Amino acid sequence: MRLTSEQEQIIKSTVDRVLEAESRVWLFGSRVDDELRGGDIDLLIETEAAFPNRAKMLCRIYGALIYALGDRKLDVLLKDARTRDAPIFNIAKRTGVLL
Repeated sequence: MRLTSEQEQIIKSTVDRVLEAESRVWLFGSRVDDELRGGDIDLLIETEAAFPNRAKMLCRIYGALIYALGDRKLDVLLKDARTRDAPIFNIAKRTGVLL
């Protein structure tokens, strides 16, 4: 996994602070492979909480992560209790690493 322990902790604590709900965060994509270089940080955030405006919450998480990690390329997926299951969520969990 190509995240430092500090970056991992920043991601988890930032997500917890913004969501104010229990969640699970997966890192997936190229950053999971230690042999690769570069690449964006692909995250799947899953929670049992239900948000009235999931897009707004996703933007809040994204902004907080950029602020906390610095200007990095991030892709963030958010699956709350109201989000329908989609293949990308299953792929992220199957190929990713739970932080």
